[in-house]
Amino acid sequence: MTSPLPLITPADCALLLADVQAGLAFGVGSMDRQVLRDNLIAVASTAGVFKLPVVASTSASKVYSGPLMPQVQAVIPDVKAIERRSMNVWEDDTARSAVIATGRKRLLIAGMLTEACISFCALSAQAEGFEVFVIADACGGLTESSHELALRRMEAAGVTLTSWIQVLLELQRDWTRHDTYDGARAIVEAHGGGYGIGLSYARDMIHPV
Repeated sequence: MTSPLPLITPADCALLLADVQAGLAFGVGSMDRQVLRDNLIAVASTAGVFKLPVVASTSASKVYSGPLMPQVQAVIPDVKAIERRSMNVWEDDTARSAVIATGRKRLLIAGMLTEACISFCALSAQAEGFEVFVIADACGGLTESSHELALRRMEAAGVTLTSWIQVLLELQRDWTRHDTYDGARAIVEAHGGGYGIGLSYARDMIHPV
């Protein structure tokens, strides 16, 4: 069921991780690869904290790309990647059916490469009636310009671009939501740069008088 608000909620969205594989990360030139991996860990961890359905799909895992990144797999241990041949997740019946089976019509997408596996499935899912959100800072492209052009093409087709921290804060939205507070805060502290450092400082150093 779609939320009456334009904001995503844990009850209305699912996460698709496309080709989160080290072999493909070798080709990423749009951002620092370690930052990209860190952002992908944050995305997967966020899905775990908020209990989002997660579909992961890989390609050429035995011959080039490798398995789902172990650091990402570690935070979603129950998710088994669906291997496929097509660059487009949406053209693989098993992977597409797994996304549809979540029952969610808002789809968050992250992974590699922006110019192919991300944009192809985002455009295809959007055309089929899904409300698609691409987590742009958790997607890697071959170059900065080709990554940006792929994002612009998707946005022009109606895909919403967002960041991993916005996804987390949008799902949490209220720090008095105690069931997800500790998990969400831990993700921000671990992956949120200066914001995370500030949260850690506030917890450890600032005490009421």
